[in-house]
Amino acid sequence: MHTVIGFIYDQHVETRLLEYFVAVADELNVTRAAARLYAAQSTVSAGLRSLESELGVTLFERSTKAVRLLPAGEELLPLARRVLDEVTVLREAAPESVAGFRGRVRIGTFAALQLLDLPGLLGRFRRRHPRVDLQLTVSPTGSTGLADDLVHGRLDLALTALPPSPAFDSWPLVSYPFVALLPPAHPLAGASSVSLAQLADDDWVDMQPGFGNRVTVERAFAERGIVRHIAAELAELPAVGPCVAAGLGVAVVPDLVVSDGCVRVPLTEPIGPWVVSLATRRGQSRRPVVAALVDEVRASVSAGNG
Repeated sequence: MHTVIGFIYDQHVETRLLEYFVAVADELNVTRAAARLYAAQSTVSAGLRSLESELGVTLFERSTKAVRLLPAGEELLPLARRVLDEVTVLREAAPESVAGFRGRVRIGTFAALQLLDLPGLLGRFRRRHPRVDLQLTVSPTGSTGLADDLVHGRLDLALTALPPSPAFDSWPLVSYPFVALLPPAHPLAGASSVSLAQLADDDWVDMQPGFGNRVTVERAFAERGIVRHIAAELAELPAVGPCVAAGLGVAVVPDLVVSDGCVRVPLTEPIGPWVVSLATRRGQSRRPVVAALVDEVRASVSAGNG
């Protein structure tokens, strides 16, 4: 396969065709790829055929039910990503000296959990860079879903609460220890500390699979060879406290969850901590507009305005 620059010049491939290819490779579905690109499905399909014709290879195996990336497509994908990344950097950097940054940044965040004053800091950012469009979204599978969206180019930046990954550039923002929340009538509610083993036979309240705090707790259980029963799965971390207070079960959560009506007990064997980071796919921080927004978020947190 050619080098990235040679690939562009030798094959004279339009970057728009590479955008179609990467989107379909990410989604493995032409309809979803077209929606992501705000393009007609027929346009994306025609673009793929044109790209395959220019390269003289078949990139996908397509049927009425599925799309599968073939070896030639797997070989092309990282090169295509790098080409598009370079093009994006050039597009965003070129007008900087004349009229400031321009572009779009898609940001993934947590639902119903106000760790940062995102409206405030994004408002300040937009006043300095009025030609940058911002899009905020959440994922029904929490940090895991946001990380997947970063990897597949559906997001440019995201808050995540997962262990560091070589796929990302990341900057830790805030950190909280884990604590146990118990109903007031629980036998261990008066204890000075409690272990996971002591709570193993209880019903549990936790987040849905994929959320960063649940990933950490489940890893701690697996390391100890403990199996638990989750009686209630929730979509929002602030809802855990009220559910524990209502007697639905016990919970182990980051120590920022409001615990009114619960008993908060330290863990005998600390796990975690729960670290929330700002992350982007590795190399994306080279984009001037992304780097500027990362700096804005980190400065806001350092100044205590998060």
